[in-house]
Amino acid sequence: SNPSEELLEEPQPIYFGEGLDEDSRVPEIEESLHRLENRQLTSVEPTEEINIGTEEEPRTLKIGTGLDPTQRARMIDFLKEYQEVFAWSYADMPGLDPSIVKHSLPLDTENFPPKRQHLRRQRAGLLLRIKEEVVKQINAGFLEVCNYSEWVANIVPVEKKDGRVRVCVDYRDLNKASPKDNFPLPHIDVLVDNTARHNQFSFMDGFSGYNQIRMAEDDKIKTTFITMWGTFCYKVMPFGLKNAGATYQRAMVTLFHDMMHKEIEVYVDDMIAKSKEGEDHLVNLRRLFERLKKYKLRLNPAKCTFGAKSGKLLGFVVSERGIEVDPDKVKAIRELPPPSTAREVRSFLGRLNYIARFIANLSDKCQPLFRLLRKNAAIEWDDDCQKAFDDIKTYLVQSPVLVPPIPGRPLILYLTVRRQSLGCMLGQEDESTRAEHAIYYLSKKFTEGESNYPEIEKMCCALVWVMQRLRQYTLYHTIRLLSKADPLKYLLGSPSSMRNIAKWRCQLTEYDIEYVPRTSVKGQAIADHLAEFPIEDDTPINSDFPDEGILRVDEEEDGTVWKMYFDGAVNSTGSGIGAVLISPDGRYYPIAAKVNFLCTNNVAEYEACILGLQAAIDFKVKELEVFGDSMLTIFQTLGQWKTKDAKLVPYHEYLEELAENFKKISFTYTPRIKNQFADALATLASMVSITKENLIEPLEIEIAKGPAYCDTIEATDEQPWYEDIKHFLQTGQYPTFANRRDRKTLRRLATHYFLSGETLYRRSFDATLLRCVDENEAQRLMGEIHEGSCGPHMSGLMLTKKLMRLGYFWSTMEADCAKHVRHCHLCQAYADQIKAPPNELRPMAAPWPFSMWGIDVIGPINPKASNGHMFILVAIDYFTKWIEAITLASVTANAVARFLKRDIIARYGVPETIITDNAKNLNNRIIDDLCERFKIHHRNSTPYRPQMNGAVEAANKNIKRIIEKMTVTYKDWHEMLPFALLAYRTSIRTSTGATPYSLVYGMEAVLPIEVEIPSMRILAESKLEEAEWAKQRYEQLNLIDEKRLTALCHGQCYQQRMARAFNARVHHREFRPGDLVLRKVLHITPDSRGKFAYKYDGPFVVREVFSGGAIILSDMDGTENALPVNADALKKYYP
Repeated sequence: SNPSEELLEEPQPIYFGEGLDEDSRVPEIEESLHRLENRQLTSVEPTEEINIGTEEEPRTLKIGTGLDPTQRARMIDFLKEYQEVFAWSYADMPGLDPSIVKHSLPLDTENFPPKRQHLRRQRAGLLLRIKEEVVKQINAGFLEVCNYSEWVANIVPVEKKDGRVRVCVDYRDLNKASPKDNFPLPHIDVLVDNTARHNQFSFMDGFSGYNQIRMAEDDKIKTTFITMWGTFCYKVMPFGLKNAGATYQRAMVTLFHDMMHKEIEVYVDDMIAKSKEGEDHLVNLRRLFERLKKYKLRLNPAKCTFGAKSGKLLGFVVSERGIEVDPDKVKAIRELPPPSTAREVRSFLGRLNYIARFIANLSDKCQPLFRLLRKNAAIEWDDDCQKAFDDIKTYLVQSPVLVPPIPGRPLILYLTVRRQSLGCMLGQEDESTRAEHAIYYLSKKFTEGESNYPEIEKMCCALVWVMQRLRQYTLYHTIRLLSKADPLKYLLGSPSSMRNIAKWRCQLTEYDIEYVPRTSVKGQAIADHLAEFPIEDDTPINSDFPDEGILRVDEEEDGTVWKMYFDGAVNSTGSGIGAVLISPDGRYYPIAAKVNFLCTNNVAEYEACILGLQAAIDFKVKELEVFGDSMLTIFQTLGQWKTKDAKLVPYHEYLEELAENFKKISFTYTPRIKNQFADALATLASMVSITKENLIEPLEIEIAKGPAYCDTIEATDEQPWYEDIKHFLQTGQYPTFANRRDRKTLRRLATHYFLSGETLYRRSFDATLLRCVDENEAQRLMGEIHEGSCGPHMSGLMLTKKLMRLGYFWSTMEADCAKHVRHCHLCQAYADQIKAPPNELRPMAAPWPFSMWGIDVIGPINPKASNGHMFILVAIDYFTKWIEAITLASVTANAVARFLKRDIIARYGVPETIITDNAKNLNNRIIDDLCERFKIHHRNSTPYRPQMNGAVEAANKNIKRIIEKMTVTYKDWHEMLPFALLAYRTSIRTSTGATPYSLVYGMEAVLPIEVEIPSMRILAESKLEEAEWAKQRYEQLNLIDEKRLTALCHGQCYQQRMARAFNARVHHREFRPGDLVLRKVLHITPDSRGKFAYKYDGPFVVREVFSGGAIILSDMDGTENALPVNADALKKYYP
């Protein structure tokens, strides 16, 4: 991490009692208490005390002296009206209701076992004052006596200025065991910005802040502490617990969430009421006091100030002018002596960090002090350190006034990048005076790696860091960037895919940034900005700008400067080096060589650079710019990195000798993406075998913009696609960009066109002239002919043919017509429904008999049965194909539950899974309770997709067929149901190769006809003795598992055959979240449009896709559909 960021971080909270020794002072606790007292909100302007009580019992409050007489009178009357919101003693503080908030202490006792601290020795005089404080807290109801606590802490007495003792508790062990509450405290910058620029303020503080929140009953005993007078625990939340601040802030947010950032601001137990107009202030206070009165939250009258024009807030002074540094903090910093230890240096930098937003270029000013904090560095306070120390003190004498930004107006960001640090100023122009006001000063010390970036990449890095660091401003405003160079142009225009460039490019996409050239900014604004960053440097101004060739491609370059790109490649096939020389007129001279000795990557880079320099010397080049993607070679040549490798030292020395042959030479690091030509040459040289006989001369490389067999014509935004052909036929001249191949293609194409005046025609093969139309005319023609008043909504090919018959032509008309038809809404909505399945078949199989049942309803059946029944409730076992069914007058939830318990569970045991459709009588609270009671997994098929529960659908069809053929008197069809079930159960099922009866009982059922005309099986069994018959029956039952396994294998083979046949018809259609789709219209309910109803409905948006083909859809407005849809009911929609 950045050293300056670590040093300038806000000091972390100190929890009381950490690292205490007996009979010793505790400066950490005293400092923490001092910081807590300084955090209180006070008025900067003079105040007056008023008495809102009586002469016998005075009750004084402070109000601002800037109130006019009318406002003063109203304020006094108001405060008298709401005296009860103040606590004048502990008796006036009832505390917050525990139902709203209470403080709990969850503890990690596995890693931090309970600890009992031993009583520390104290002097006798101090013990009496401790007793006095403990008795006072007992009388106030804060403490109670407790015994046998696992957690016992010591007290840490801190003497006050008036001689009294503040009793703090050493909760070090308890805080270690307590996990951190992540409820956030307000960001100080945001809170201060929201408070400033108001006309009137009231600063309030909670009375005995944390003590207004009660401890959870079970956790009180954990706060036990030991004294000479006994052990006590807190009934209220004490000061010093790890998560006390988070609990208090959570309570404040709960009570005032609708007022925060509007009428009031809250930071733990501090509250600020604010108003733009003085007349609104009492309205805001009244609303706040009503809330305080309702929830019994009490204020400390000694720490409240009302109706002030300005005040101190968290170390800053807020007023209508803006935000200023607290003078007390400036005074404390100015009175500090020069630091003599590393701790004192860190303390000084920590104080500066709190007010860093007011100090321009802080990191640059503190550079000498940072050196003192390096690892193993000696503390040597030299002249540079003293100068930096004095400069900062001098700067704070007249620190700037900052203002919060005005919403809806752009911000101005001045960005300055130095070698080792960056500095910026965020400001905004006043709409009335046109003057610029500062909002935030920010600085940062670059890390060692960042300081080695090229200048332009360092600028990009700085911009990204500033935008993220000031995110609360930059995300909600347009940012006008003023800097030495345009990092946006480099980031967005660079094709580089390097990790840093790509990351920065993505990070800046969420911000609205505009680069403002220096020439368009007022001179005074620049002068003011530069005045904020004075530096003592006698170096003359250098007009050369690094990376100018990258940043300003539109300027004319020097006509005598050559460029050279070099690269080396070392891989498993060998080593190669390559370089490219570019003359001022743009001609390329590639040089490559194969290296036939062992070398490293760095050696290859040096070899490539030397090869290019030698070639440049042969060309008598005097001014050369060298570019390479080896940071080591470039920075060692520039002297920024030391050359320590013994193998590279002679290369480095020889390269410096060669550089002396040039009048002017520069070395610049460039990303690999911009060094592709040299990289390709080096790779080619390393991979091929080169001899004297096959030396390769420089090659001419052309750019093929399309396949060789295609003659494409591209249109620009300003000109139609046929402009080049028309121009050639008119003038006989070729386009300026055309090469030899382009000219040949243009001549061949022109033979098929005819120019008549300004109109171009295409000669068709039947000698018809087709008028050439541009893009806009083509779109209008397709729309009118396809869906116009006489448009038949034909296919894309038919539309193309009709356009040609009408006499129109453009080069991509067939593809454009197909695309136009594909995106036509009516063509998509009325298209024939797709029958081909989109996904492979996924058969379901039950592992064992009666583990999975499918349930469905047949009906209503007309005519109604004589007993009034008109429904059949059917259940089928997926393994044996055994069917249970009953007739019902109406299929209610109770009837279904009774059927499950009586006919399924009571007979065959509790199933693992039942599968039903989405009907209400099969999906309700009664069925859910039943399934939960017996631990049954209830699965639903996709709506209007009977294939999902195919076994029961097939059973329904067979039962209906059997009953309709059995029934003589149709009103007595219910009497035929038992015989239909027997017929089904005793018939061999194709899917199992056995009867359901045999798979359930291990034998075949005896049919009525077998009794009348005995079969061989009946005759053989009738002559058996009872014992022999029982023995034979046991043998059948012992073999039933084999029958079931055989049926299982048969079923799997059957499912595979069905799946192969089904999958042969599959046409894959993939859907992803976010796709637009149309859904089949199933016409379950009558449609008023009758035969003209849509075949597809939509469009819808795909929200979620499941592996089995089920898809969750949502409407275009984002409303999610409750039930999933199968993929075979969908097709993609093209808007």
